Amino acid sequence: MSTSNADAVTFSDLSRNPRAVAERAARLGRVRVTHRDAPDFYLTAADREDQRGQTLATASRLFLALIKHDPTARTLVIAMPEVFPWVRHLTSAELRAFTLELVEALSDAAELDVDVTTQEVIAGWRATARIKADPAHYAQARKATGGDFGPVEVSA
Repeated sequence: MSTSNADAVTFSDLSRNPRAVAERAARLGRVRVTHRDAPDFYLTAADREDQRGQTLATASRLFLALIKHDPTARTLVIAMPEVFPWVRHLTSAELRAFTLELVEALSDAAELDVDVTTQEVIAGWRATARIKADPAHYAQARKATGGDFGPVEVSA
């Protein structure tokens, strides 16, 4: 859901007149609060956000049920190119793996409030498709590597 500039207020507006901003958010469903020195955020009613969460949970449960009854995820796999046109660069097995990973990530978003995973899954598979779309890059990526690349740094 996109928000137009008319549906946005500044952080200063919120500070100066919180009641008016809250009323506007209630009337519009949500307003974007812009902040010059920090990321923007949305002000929305809790019941509306709860409904959004329930909608996501319902959709993810539906997708999981489809996969449970069709382990190949044929129906979802058929729909994927309409949503993600770049999947044409993936093999059939990769497309099925992406579909399953995406449904699992959507389930995590709905059931565990872990939203970042969905975008990570999409970004990872998009990167794979991008490499495979360019034959020269794909050939380079498939070349064997050798030697010691040094210690691996792990961040906690």
